[in-house]
Amino acid sequence: MAEIKYTATGRRKTSIAQVNLTPGTGKITVNKKPVETYFPREVLRMIIRQPIELVGASGKHDIAVKVEGGGPTGQAGAIRHGISRALTKMDADLRGRLKKEGFLTRDPREKERKKYGLKGARKRFQFSKR
Repeated sequence: MAEIKYTATGRRKTSIAQVNLTPGTGKITVNKKPVETYFPREVLRMIIRQPIELVGASGKHDIAVKVEGGGPTGQAGAIRHGISRALTKMDADLRGRLKKEGFLTRDPREKERKKYGLKGARKRFQFSKR
């Protein structure tokens, strides 16, 4: 019999995470590295574990993630989004709890483009009357 595998894609800023959820021992790997190695900051690992702990699935599933683009915080957010989506594929009853916490909502905030005649997206050069 084939192993049950749930796949989902999570996004945040410019990061895209492909998440594979399989029954297992609770091991999380990101780009073929342990999560502790890939994300040395505890805050980012906590962000990743939030949906798993919310539904009480700690230690029941192995999670393999392939993530690219963006920085560490964006990648952690994308992984959290992907894990949440994979958990809803696994069990549709979890959707309500994950949605209430906002884990299924794709964070729409992107970097605003720089405009011509300005220093950045909104910052202007100093105005001189004379």
